[in-house]
Amino acid sequence: MTSTQQRADLQRQIWQIANDVRGAVDGWDFKQYVLGTLFYRFISENFARYMEGGDEGINYAELDDGVITPEIKDDAIKTKGYFIYPSQLFVTIAEGANSNESLNTDLAAIFSDIESSASGYASEPDIKGLFADFDTTSSRLGTTVKEKNQRLAAVVHGVAALDFGDFEESHIDLFGDAYEYLISNYAANAGKSGGEFFTPQHVSRLIARLALHKQTSVNKIYDPAAGSGSLLLQAKKHFDDHIIEEGFWGQEINHTTYNLARMNMFLHNINYDKFNIQLGNTLTDPYFLEDKPFDAIVSNPPYSVRWIGSGDPTLINDDRFAPAGVLAPKSKADFAFVLHALSYLSSKGRAAIVCFPGIFYRGGAERKIRQYLIDNNFVETVIALAPNLFYGTTIAVTILVLSKHKSDTTTQFIDASELYQKETNTNTLTDEHISQIMEVFDSKEDVAHFAHSVTL
Repeated sequence: MTSTQQRADLQRQIWQIANDVRGAVDGWDFKQYVLGTLFYRFISENFARYMEGGDEGINYAELDDGVITPEIKDDAIKTKGYFIYPSQLFVTIAEGANSNESLNTDLAAIFSDIESSASGYASEPDIKGLFADFDTTSSRLGTTVKEKNQRLAAVVHGVAALDFGDFEESHIDLFGDAYEYLISNYAANAGKSGGEFFTPQHVSRLIARLALHKQTSVNKIYDPAAGSGSLLLQAKKHFDDHIIEEGFWGQEINHTTYNLARMNMFLHNINYDKFNIQLGNTLTDPYFLEDKPFDAIVSNPPYSVRWIGSGDPTLINDDRFAPAGVLAPKSKADFAFVLHALSYLSSKGRAAIVCFPGIFYRGGAERKIRQYLIDNNFVETVIALAPNLFYGTTIAVTILVLSKHKSDTTTQFIDASELYQKETNTNTLTDEHISQIMEVFDSKEDVAHFAHSVTL
């Protein structure tokens, strides 16, 4: 079976689990239980393999909890960021799930123990609250304890039955692909909100390549509107680990999505000391002021959302917005995200940002910000993409590439609106399309009806 066939088979199984167990529960809400169980299985297997240390004579799941000394536990938490006893492993719980009359409370206790195991350690902020959206006592699972346990057992057994192949060779990627597949399907069925939670892999791949183009190494990569972390993880997937020296950084305003982003880091085997995802409003309460600048920035911020803007008189003096001399309109925060990213960008780096096309032609404050960006030679390239590339929205978005190290004062425009492959519900960018864009982005050559560099 090829990797493509294996992945397709896996996706069919996952979608079947979701359909079998969600019942009357809204799919966008119920995905938390499927994703949470996937995550629980992953960290259980990952942790067990770490504890076994490659010794085929040891089966961590069969050990007695009592053999774990405080020293062993302490060392494991310092390395992995958390601790799971043999009796708490996913495989142990799955074995007795159908007959466990206290399954929902047992799971809640295990999740609480995993999170609290990090208390007082460097990993505490990365582990705390990870299972907050996996509420095993929620009425969404059923009105009685028996109903809750039946549905939870169905999820646990469905996830336990998934075949992820060889752990070292394909296991991690397949877990990540399974996660992203489920997110993308729920996003596609979540109406207009879907695009806020997930950037399709093919678009993420292009954005990551733009931001990291010709950089032999970057200090760290940052997403100021991290969502579920899909943009950051494309950089992990397509570039060697040593290129991104200090790891993956991001901020996310939605609590549920913030938890998904942190789970996604672990799902892709990024250790707690190699990512820093924070919860909060990037525009009004930004993190990482002491950690900037970043050599690579990727982002797909929400399109034309409201923000406080001029309603907060201190923002016009904020180092991120003051240089432009004007704030983004209260009704359209797009350029606030752009200026924030620019302020966090290093002198050698690039930012690739997905933007609502209106910011390139609307007047008023947005025109003044465009003028500022051009006059200061920060805009390297503007790329128009095809419509219907995202879940939940059909608009044709534009990628803005910012740079502080341009070798001339020209601005490149690429019209990639005809580059797409028609799929059932959405369009996609193929690898060939991405290569076409990257080739002309690199050369900066004019190509009739496709690319043109304009003088200042």
